[in-house]
Amino acid sequence: MIAAVVGFAAPASADSPLCAWRFMSNSTVLNVAFPDANSTYWVMPYALGPGDSIELSGTYPAARYFSLNTYGTDLDTVDTLRDDQIVADPGSANPFVDADAEALPPEQRRWHATLVNGPADHSRNQLQAVANGQSTPIGLVIVRVYVPDDPNSPSGGVPLPDVKLSIAGAEVPSQPCAQPFDPAAYTGPVAGVAKAAFDQAIAGAAASAFPGGRPEATFGNPASTSGLFPNGDNKYIGTRISHQPGRLLVVRGRAPTFPDTRAGQSPTDPNQQVRYWSMCQNDLRSPYPVVACAADFQTAIDGSGRYTYVVAAPEDLPANLDPGVTVIPWGSTDVDKVLFLRNMIPSAAFYPSSIQASQDSGSDPATTMGPYYPTAAYCSTETLAAGGAGACLGD
Repeated sequence: MIAAVVGFAAPASADSPLCAWRFMSNSTVLNVAFPDANSTYWVMPYALGPGDSIELSGTYPAARYFSLNTYGTDLDTVDTLRDDQIVADPGSANPFVDADAEALPPEQRRWHATLVNGPADHSRNQLQAVANGQSTPIGLVIVRVYVPDDPNSPSGGVPLPDVKLSIAGAEVPSQPCAQPFDPAAYTGPVAGVAKAAFDQAIAGAAASAFPGGRPEATFGNPASTSGLFPNGDNKYIGTRISHQPGRLLVVRGRAPTFPDTRAGQSPTDPNQQVRYWSMCQNDLRSPYPVVACAADFQTAIDGSGRYTYVVAAPEDLPANLDPGVTVIPWGSTDVDKVLFLRNMIPSAAFYPSSIQASQDSGSDPATTMGPYYPTAAYCSTETLAAGGAGACLGD
């Protein structure tokens, strides 16, 4: 699988095959495997023999969150190093640890990290690059950035990390690609095989995550997120939903507090319950793209600290919709959906009510999450128009 992706990375018409960050993925480009619409992912395939390594050097972005994740040939996580775990270079400071560092110039917000073929020491900013027991020494590293302060700069106002490969004792610099490669522009027999292999891997992983047998519009823990490029800092609960004309979905729950970085708050704020949360709906069809998300800062919250979402096609929305409701578009009505609630990095105090606690204990999230568990119900346009969301949910 990864061999196909590595081959996929260097069509003859592209710039140097040694350039880094060959792929970019978001809600519009390479939209696969249930991404979040408020994040961007940059991907670099690699092959590392014994003793080889890759050094990444960059600047901490101005964003809600960023991380480095490595993946094996099964598209499952090998290792994760997130923003507040990445030790700053000498003479620099980490704004995800020290809020005052956000005001420093870029040259004083620098970091280095190393991908190694073997056990990694996180205290030295190392990540394990190759999965234990894997028969081939290849993998992927992904840089994730969520909610950049400047929405027009997906990388958080800084360049992508520089890359230096140490292969068989020789150092080979690798600059970021002139522009990320668009797989849609790569055609031919090899491209067809690579795309088919990729789609098959994603489809198989998604089928395992949602085996069925659970009532629609009832949130539960996925059986697994293995093979879907999981991020160790996120956990999800989800439900399958299907469209019927004149019917929409209403979802309500208590919203965790979060650092609104676009409003000037620091991601280091210790008084917030999670670093980030969102509600996203995705096509339940390979390659499982995101259709739309409402992130924490995009969601209306009522006086009781609750959100109310309506997932609907435009023609099913009532004209008198309460302005306190956040609409998530349905997208294609010919495709069933998966609706996901995402929790990222819960605080110690919030952890018992988080999705993470439910999955760590193997418990029903409807019990462990308390008021933070999202209740959902199908509702007719007429009922919502006449009685509001409360009439749909039986309030």
